Amino acid sequence: MTTKANNISQIEWPIPDVLAFTTTRFSPRQHQPTNTSQDIQASLVSCKELKTAFAAFNLGTHVGDCAKTVLANRNSLLAHLPSKTKIQWLEQVHGNHVVDVMSHSDEPMVADAAITRRRDIALAIMTADCLPILLVNNAGNEIAAIHAGWRPLAANIIEQTIAKMHSSAEQVYAWMGPCIGPSAFEVGQEVMQIFCQISPQFQAAFSPVSATHNASDEQKYFADLQLIATLQLTALGVKDITRLAECTYQHSDKYYSYRRDKITGRMASIICLS
Repeated sequence: MTTKANNISQIEWPIPDVLAFTTTRFSPRQHQPTNTSQDIQASLVSCKELKTAFAAFNLGTHVGDCAKTVLANRNSLLAHLPSKTKIQWLEQVHGNHVVDVMSHSDEPMVADAAITRRRDIALAIMTADCLPILLVNNAGNEIAAIHAGWRPLAANIIEQTIAKMHSSAEQVYAWMGPCIGPSAFEVGQEVMQIFCQISPQFQAAFSPVSATHNASDEQKYFADLQLIATLQLTALGVKDITRLAECTYQHSDKYYSYRRDKITGRMASIICLS
């Protein structure tokens, strides 16, 4: 279940020892935390020219936005987390590498999924169409975060992540966040074939786009990332799966979308043990 307030969506879990939320393209109406320095605050004025492309709350450092603005945005998230918690950011490369975060690093870790059992570390996944997946075990002492674009999903990043956790799949609760939806995510036949070669069950996650008038044109398909991930989670033994079924491409008033805008910011889905 997800509740919405102050331009973030707070995720409610069936266990009490986890805190998680996902952001939108707009800033939470929240005062800056005390560790956001005055020089960063002052720099926001000089970066206003970039706001048209990135709106008010871009969290990606790699998209051409003002670096000081992004740092201030990231620091403001700490106000929503337990005291002394630090966020571990990733350099996401659309692969299937999973890192076990034993200690916080100021440098982003190169991976598309992360696991931790530390209560002072929050895990963050950035998206602007790809699917964020957050996991927690039923004991409330282990969490994971997954960047699930179609390439990581095809490379079995969910299976790789759960295999590296200390918890079994049956002990895991999964949440899926907003992503490009099944009526907007158009892919080529080769993408559908990649998944159908893994298992015929993935055929259900693809529907043909209206036929073209030119017979030589390649058939295109709409892909359902949340359904693909649900099928993978279920096959692994995860039974408790919830999702925020909102399309980042269609909701331009709320979400960044790389496919829609190309030059755009990034949202974040964040989880920590509380």
